[in-house]
Formats: sequence, structure tokens, C-alpha cells
Amino acid sequence: MRIVRLTLAYDGTSFRGWARQRDQRTVQGALEEALSRILGSLPRLSVAGRTDAGVHARGQVVSFPAEPEIDVERLGRALNAMLAPEVVVGEARFAPDGFDARFSASAREYRYRIDVGEVADPFTARFVWHRPGGLSLPRMRAAARGLEGEHDFASFGRPHRPGGPTERRLDRLAVARAGNRFEITARGNAFLQQMVRSLVGTLVAVGEGRMEPGSMASVLAARDRRSAGPVAPAHGLTLERVIYGRRT
Repeated sequence: MRIVRLTLAYDGTSFRGWARQRDQRTVQGALEEALSRILGSLPRLSVAGRTDAGVHARGQVVSFPAEPEIDVERLGRALNAMLAPEVVVGEARFAPDGFDARFSASAREYRYRIDVGEVADPFTARFVWHRPGGLSLPRMRAAARGLEGEHDFASFGRPHRPGGPTERRLDRLAVARAGNRFEITARGNAFLQQMVRSLVGTLVAVGEGRMEPGSMASVLAARDRRSAGPVAPAHGLTLERVIYGRRT
């Protein structure tokens, strides 16, 4: 058997997240249905990031074992014919033996987009949180620095399985602004459920003056979701890329 690696982009608006759910439309469900029709059997998928309902992806990675004679380029074209434009295969290729989309990843990078202009842009509204009104960039950057590193992030999310660990490594949490657009980039080894959106909601609360930049250590220490800011809406979040090997 060979390992097939797919790089996916998708608009998560109409999906109930990545993971297959009974009687719910999910990205995994749509991809598995298409693969089953093409391959004649259901492959065992591994995914780098289990995105939540309404969250998008530009660089999601999926892997699965397949017969060695499979034509991966033709597979990618067939999947796009069935799933585009909601789900698009940007690259389909063989991966080295032992590659696993989830366990081989060294980091995931998410980006959250906020529009602070008075009027929403209808051409980006599905992918950007329109939140009119000013935010303090220096305050948000100061708070972000206090969240980088290895911490227990129980205040910012919950594990994917009950009782699972809540310690994570946040390599980078950066805030940038261009005109009315704020972009928050979070890169780490892995993320809890709703963790990035909770980080964003907390930084926004700091930018609004409702929380202090220096309070992040006490928020982390509390290990209580109520101590952090609100969870930002799902549609502003995109999984931008998955990193394998060195974290650059």
C-alpha cells in the first residue's frame, strides 16, 4: 500500500465541521462519500486539523493508504469534479512511507480575520468577522506576547476527548493591521476545541479595553473558561497551513 496525501481548501460555511457526524453535513463525510465512489471502498482518513463547524481551510492535509497503482493526479481531478467549489484538492500526491497527516505534523497555523469598518464587505463576509469599531493594536500585541509558549490552555478550550490533556505549545500569536482589517495568526503544535477563537475573543476584549494586557498569566492560571474572553465567531477563522519537519 502507498500513502496518498491530499492538500485541501474548503469553505466551511455549510459544513458542521470536519468530523463525520450522523445526519449532519461535514467535510469528512463529503470527502469520504466522493472517495468511496471513486475507489470503490472507504479509505481510512487521517487529518491534520479537526476544524469546527463554520471554520474554513486553505491548507488542510489529509492522508490515507491506497493501492500502489492508483493515479493520484486523476484522483485529484475526479474529487474536484465532484466537490468543487466548496471543497477543492490543491495537490494530490504520494507521501513517504510512514507519513500521517495528523501525527507527522509539527505545527498548524490558523489565521483569523476581523473587519472593523463601519460597513461589511459582502464579498468577504463569509470569511471575515465584521466587528465595527476601534481596537487597540498595541494592547492586543502585548496580550498576545503573554500567551505564547507552553501553557495549560484549559481557560481557552476543551480537549477533543473528555479528560484529555489541555497543555499546548503556542509558537506564535501575532496581530497585524492593514486599513480596517485585523489579522491574528496563531501557530502551535496543536489546538484545543475552540482555542483559537477563544484566543481571538480575548485579544479583542483587550483591544476594546475590557481586559488588561497584563492579565493573561492570571487567565491561564485560572484554568476556567469564564476567565477568558468570549469565543469569536467561527466564520472568521481559516486553517492556513500545516507544517511538517522544522517549524518555520
